[in-house]
Amino acid sequence: MMYKPGFFALCFWLALGVFGVDADEVTSVSVMEGDSVTLHTNLTHIQTDVQILWTFKLNTRLAEIIKREQMNIFFVSEDVIFRDHLQMNNQTGSLTITNIKTEHTGLYQLQIISDKISYTSFTVIVHDGFVYEVKSVSVMEGDSVTLHTDLTHIQTDIQILWTFKLNTPLAEIIKREQMNIYFVSKDVIFRDHLQMNNQTGSLTITNIKTEHTGLYKLMIGSDKISYTSFTVIVHARLAVPVIIRNSSQCSSSSERSSVSKCVLLCSVMNVTHVSLSWYKGNSLLSSISVSDLNIRLSLPLELEYQDNNTYRCVVSNPVSNQTQHLDINELCESCSAHIQNPYLVGITVFLVMLVVATAAVSVMWFLYNRKTRHRVQTRDEEELHYAETTFSARHIEIPVRDCVAVCICILLFETLWFLSKL
Repeated sequence: MMYKPGFFALCFWLALGVFGVDADEVTSVSVMEGDSVTLHTNLTHIQTDVQILWTFKLNTRLAEIIKREQMNIFFVSEDVIFRDHLQMNNQTGSLTITNIKTEHTGLYQLQIISDKISYTSFTVIVHDGFVYEVKSVSVMEGDSVTLHTDLTHIQTDIQILWTFKLNTPLAEIIKREQMNIYFVSKDVIFRDHLQMNNQTGSLTITNIKTEHTGLYKLMIGSDKISYTSFTVIVHARLAVPVIIRNSSQCSSSSERSSVSKCVLLCSVMNVTHVSLSWYKGNSLLSSISVSDLNIRLSLPLELEYQDNNTYRCVVSNPVSNQTQHLDINELCESCSAHIQNPYLVGITVFLVMLVVATAAVSVMWFLYNRKTRHRVQTRDEEELHYAETTFSARHIEIPVRDCVAVCICILLFETLWFLSKL
């Protein structure tokens, strides 16, 4: 039976629970086409309850190891461009790319999950004879970033060329004695986002978007050719997490424990490289991170109603974070009221029925007295003209007494019911 690695990852996360998260570390690697390169995990061996996951360009799964007491899973991708190029060490989890090609250039991410989550990113540049200098840049979506040439001015007989993902020209300056050429791309995803300094050749990307994540290459040609590569990672802006009370999880002392609980849920939309955490003061309580961007991150927290500590829910990525502070009194008050609700309903119903029954008895008593007085005043006339009828005062007394008796029974029933709820 064939299982998808995503299924195993999800099962492992659910079994393991929640994690602490270490910040992303970026390592740059340059290699010649045709050579082999090993991306190291820095582990000497893989312990039990550990998951190691390698991905390429954030979304292509390359290799995975899940080690459990009752289950060991080992997976290596058969993706077209990596077929017959990948080897994973089952003792350390390190990944080797053999006979590497230029299409293997890009961002590789290592995720190690145990009692916490750690990320390490590798920028791999495969070149064809020239040595590259590699720099890594992380930036928030909507900000601007400048990729520097480190030149103070552009001399004559020099060419500066910027490309994106090795093959998309972005900007170029050619300076000759009789000719100066200045070019900035109008490519769809970069339109109105590029600025090139005509004095230094540095490239600025304004109002940067997540689709601008990738490898930028600078070529400077004069009497020699030099290359510098920039790995730019654009992180999406984080939304403020939302805390709600899980009303279905309200519990009382009679159902779960001697102390009532209030169950809260913190959630946020998932984006790349993000983790969601609960803090009690400055102490981390729990944390979760999911690579599937279609899943909304949610993390529960169970509190006692009498808890007076400060709590906050934090969503974070390597460059920013957003915090939502918990107001226990506001969110857990309604849960407490929900638990005591049957007693409030009982009191309300009892009082309403008491008022109704009292009003009914009063009306019946008033009608009875009125009818009695009328009977005494008109007894002779009623006996002469309506001797054959059955509507005497004597017959009217019976339904009035019955109504009074029913009202008294209702009052007794409601009293007993209310006492049973105390």
